[in-house]
Amino acid sequence: MKIHEYQAKELFRKYKVPVPEGGVATDTAGIIETAEKLGLPVAVKAQIHAGGRGKGGGVKVARTKDEVAAAADAILGMTLITKQTGPEGRLVKTVLIEKGVNIKKELYLSIIPDRETASITIVTSQDGGMDIEEVAEKHPERIIKVAINPLTGIQGFHLREVMFGLELDSALMKPFSIILRGLYSLFVDYDCSMLEINPLIITEEDEIIALDAKIDIDSNAMFRHADVKEMHDPNEDDPTEAEAAKYNLNYINLDGTVGNMVNGAGLAMATMDIIKQAGAEPANFLDVGGSADAEMVENGFRIILSDPKVKGILVNIFGGILRCDVLAKGVVQAAAKVQLNVPVVVRMEGTNVEEGRKILADSGMSLINATDLADAARKIAENVA
Repeated sequence: MKIHEYQAKELFRKYKVPVPEGGVATDTAGIIETAEKLGLPVAVKAQIHAGGRGKGGGVKVARTKDEVAAAADAILGMTLITKQTGPEGRLVKTVLIEKGVNIKKELYLSIIPDRETASITIVTSQDGGMDIEEVAEKHPERIIKVAINPLTGIQGFHLREVMFGLELDSALMKPFSIILRGLYSLFVDYDCSMLEINPLIITEEDEIIALDAKIDIDSNAMFRHADVKEMHDPNEDDPTEAEAAKYNLNYINLDGTVGNMVNGAGLAMATMDIIKQAGAEPANFLDVGGSADAEMVENGFRIILSDPKVKGILVNIFGGILRCDVLAKGVVQAAAKVQLNVPVVVRMEGTNVEEGRKILADSGMSLINATDLADAARKIAENVA
């Protein structure tokens, strides 16, 4: 689960990580009032779950009251488009106002899990404030990676490797060590899947401050973090994904034209791969789970068809807990209710598969049986071409 910058900075404060003094507002009057309390200049920052806000016009520095008002009017209510939002952008409803700081140097710092090495990895660079992907591509030698064994935790030599790599002055090493230990503890304590600061700045007064804050927390760990669960902003949810969650359907919206309904996350990933191999593009990831019933199948069809890009649907089910004949009855029932107007290819294997195929064939509906996954992908690709 992603949280906003101002919420991430609340957690930073809890772990003694310095951040600028600031406040949050949702209207122009509140922004002006907060700026006056902080003292000018201030930074006015759009709060959405995406990076690249500054390049998209979502971060402005204001040095006068008039500039504060102008920044508020420009940012509040804007549809902010960045590389991470996609072309549809995100509507800005909340703004963070922070007291201005004197920046001497910008650094990049993140902590992520590395599955290849089974470690928690610190990724850092002296090129803060830039797209780290661009730095990694053009100047990979500027990226420093330090892998930490999660069983032993962060040690002094890890800190030294990071600090020497960043070429920090000796006077900054002690405060930086405290900050990095705090960030590592936050990452572990809150089951983070990503923690990023870009930039982490050194001020003219030789203070280290987290000017930005991004945190993504493993959604499976939310039962341990009631305080973070309360930070959830439904305005940032994809409407279709939120609707699917009401019915315990795991749905992710994609850009293609082939809607997918599959039972099992691994099978769903394989289904999307083979659709691409057949020359088509998946419109979604949809896992209905191993115990899907007719109602879940119906809701799945309805949610898939709410996407205007969908030109066809591929149903790929392995009948284990859910028998194929029961699934077939559910598909026919659901198809009748939602009034399907696109071709549907059904591939099923497992318990009572022949009975299931017969039910589909005898339904009188435009449900196309497939013999295997490759056949299913070929048939759906032909129908959406």
